[in-house]
Amino acid sequence: MTTPNTPSSLVSNTIAAMVALGLLWLAFAIYTSGQAVWAALVLSLGALSLYVYVSAKTLAWRYLFPGVMAMLVFVAFPLVYTIQIGFTNYSASNLLSEDRARYYLLEQADVNESRAYAFSVYADASNTARLVLTPQGEGVGGERFISPPLSLQKASTTPIVMQPLTGDVALGQAYTLRQTIEHRNALMALRLQLPNQHTLLYAGLREFAVFEPLWQAQADGALKRLADGVLYLPNRDTGFFEDAQGDRLQPGFKVGVGLANYARLFGDADMRGPFGSIFVWTVAFAGLTVLFATAIGMTLAVLLNWEALKYRTLYRTLLFLPYAVPGFISILVFKGLFNQNFGEINAILNAVFGIKPAWFADPLLAKIMILIVNVWLGYPFIMVLCTGLIKSVPADLYEASAIAGAGPLTNFWRITAPLIVKPLMPLLISSFAFNFNNFVLISLLTDGRPDYLNTKLPAGTTDILVSYTYRIAFTDAGANFGLAAAISTVIFFLIAILSLVNLKLSQSKDTPRKGGH
Repeated sequence: MTTPNTPSSLVSNTIAAMVALGLLWLAFAIYTSGQAVWAALVLSLGALSLYVYVSAKTLAWRYLFPGVMAMLVFVAFPLVYTIQIGFTNYSASNLLSEDRARYYLLEQADVNESRAYAFSVYADASNTARLVLTPQGEGVGGERFISPPLSLQKASTTPIVMQPLTGDVALGQAYTLRQTIEHRNALMALRLQLPNQHTLLYAGLREFAVFEPLWQAQADGALKRLADGVLYLPNRDTGFFEDAQGDRLQPGFKVGVGLANYARLFGDADMRGPFGSIFVWTVAFAGLTVLFATAIGMTLAVLLNWEALKYRTLYRTLLFLPYAVPGFISILVFKGLFNQNFGEINAILNAVFGIKPAWFADPLLAKIMILIVNVWLGYPFIMVLCTGLIKSVPADLYEASAIAGAGPLTNFWRITAPLIVKPLMPLLISSFAFNFNNFVLISLLTDGRPDYLNTKLPAGTTDILVSYTYRIAFTDAGANFGLAAAISTVIFFLIAILSLVNLKLSQSKDTPRKGGH
């Protein structure tokens, strides 16, 4: 530990002071951008980090702190944020906050072409320019206006007060069309205010025009439509500005809806039907995949452990290949093989049995195809696990069994299986949890199709919960993030329960038996 008067301590204190100043600047910048909560969070975490790494009392926490922070930022925060979204109406139509939705509507305006002004840009001293407006349309022959010197190097939204152009003003060289186009972004951001208080906005490469606003803000938060005077009040239950007849303005805004998403998920018959079917299929898909992959993988591991079998290394290498090839490539290859018209599988079936199954159109055949592909991808993992576990079984057990006259099946059911199933069980539960969320397989192979008919939200007969959630949140369902977050929360708790079961099984395996060693 350094003493306060050593050069190294001075360097450390100087660095800590600079970091603290940088932290204060960052928090202040976030606060001024309107994100007070994030500013407070950054300031709190930054101050805690400084305390941990500067104070001599927190030496042990310096090693744990990065891991704890990473867990909070990358695990806890997304989880809490997802759960929070599940209690809102956050969606494609309710994406903004109320203030931003009001600001968006107030910015809407109609261009009055009859009151447009042609403009020219003239170079001025010191890298500035002056804008000259010439009336056209109804105002042809009227008064011309000129701006003060402007910097067109960056966009500015500050209103520019225009003045009448008099004969004693000397104008520089006019910009060419190419130069005007180069400064188009800065010109598009200009708001020109005439002496009669009319505001002109950029309306094209050659003109500015009067933009007449469509809405007017009221003191109670309502919006008044200037064309007919109809008031739209913010409805904080639905998240829309609505008139007396219930007509809504787009876009809406985000509001809390309590348990409405969960009530819709479990209470709406049109939602509950597909969700229940998809949940049952998800459990069946994960369970059957683990069952078949375990049966095939364990059988192959036992066969490859047979000492009299020749070329065992070659067989093991060939059987391990599905695990070595990237999964998404195998899935796409199988998608081509199962093609109804051009796939090799249907070509063989048609040649032998005269049939061409509709693997992607029939719900049952599509599920069978998914199980076949997933078992193909998963059995090498189980085979490798079982091979290692079988190696740990004492050989003298098999020798004693051989002396007793037992056969291979007896050895498997009485010795091998009981000894390897228990340590294998936590891994099988982990495999079940993985397949419960196997989004890549469903997305690449069937994309959840064929779809259910007459459902409020698009749902496929081969969708599992995670792919169903993806379709609700990000595809053709209207991007209902709130409902998708509610489903994600349900999935999280299901997976958490599986993890707890896994943990309990692992603990029971590690706990020594009473009276044992």
